[in-house]
Amino acid sequence: MKVLIVGSRGMLGTDLMREFAAHGETAGLDLPELDITAPGRCRAAVEDMRPDVVINAAALTDVDYCESHAEEAFLVNARGVANLAEAVGAAGGLLVHYSTDYVFDGRKKEPYIEEDEPNPLSVYGKSKLEGERLARSLCANHLILRTSWLFGANGRNFIRTIVAAARNGLPLRVVNDQRGSPTYSRDLAACTRRLVERGCRGIYHATNSGSCTWYELAVRAVAWAGLEHTSVTPVTTAEFPRPAPRPANSTLANARLEREGMEPMRAWDAAAAEYVAACLRGGERTPDGAPLR
Repeated sequence: MKVLIVGSRGMLGTDLMREFAAHGETAGLDLPELDITAPGRCRAAVEDMRPDVVINAAALTDVDYCESHAEEAFLVNARGVANLAEAVGAAGGLLVHYSTDYVFDGRKKEPYIEEDEPNPLSVYGKSKLEGERLARSLCANHLILRTSWLFGANGRNFIRTIVAAARNGLPLRVVNDQRGSPTYSRDLAACTRRLVERGCRGIYHATNSGSCTWYELAVRAVAWAGLEHTSVTPVTTAEFPRPAPRPANSTLANARLEREGMEPMRAWDAAAAEYVAACLRGGERTPDGAPLR
C-alpha cells in the first residue's frame, strides 16, 4: 500500500508519517511544496506518486482566527479539500480526511453519533462541514474521521499551553461548561491505519474514550506535570468570551467503531497522562501563545 500524507509536518501529520512508514511505502508533503488551495499542485502531487491512499491532515484549525478570516478558512478547509478530492477521485485512490466535533452545535446532552445532524456554530465548524460535503461528493472512495480536542508532541495544543503557563506562574482561568473528548494524535494515527487496512469507508467518529471539560483537563494536566500547587479557577463561557462560539457539549460517541466490532481508543486521561510524561515533564517554560479555549 502506497500512502501520501498531506500536512505531514503538522501535529497529526508527524504521527501519521511515523505510523504508516512502519507498515508500507509512505511519502509526505506539506507547505511550501504542496499548497492544497492550488488545484494544479494537488493534481501533480497525486499523478507523480500515484498513491493508493491520500491522507489529508492539512487544515486551518485556529478557531478564533477563522471567525474573522472566513474566506481563508473556507479556502483551506473546504476548497482545499475539494482540490484533493478531485485529484484522488480521478486517480481512483482513497481519500482520508479529518473533520471536527465543531460541526455540531452542542445542544445535545448525550455524545454525538455519526448520524446526528450537524449544525455548526462557528466559521471554523462551517468550513469543516463544507469540506466533508465536498470530500463525499467529489471522491466516492472516501473515509472521513471526525475527531476532537487534539494534542500531540509536535505543535500547539491546550495541554502544552496550560503546563507552560503554570510553570511560569501565570493565573489559570479555564472554562468549565464546555465538554469534549481530548484525543492523542498518536492514538488517532494508529486508529486511522487500522481503519484504512480494514477497508472502512464513510464517516466515523474517532476520539479517545470518555470526556471532560477544559477545566477538568487543565487540573489533571498540571498535576501530571508535577505542578499540583498551581491554582486553576473554573469559569463559565460567558465569563471567558472568545470571538468564535463553542459548542457546550461536543463529545463524540465512536458509535460506528463499536457497531463494527473495532476496539475503541483508550481512555483520554491515560493518553493525556502519557503525553505529559513523555513530552512536557522535562521543563518547557515558554507559553506558545495559544488560547486557553
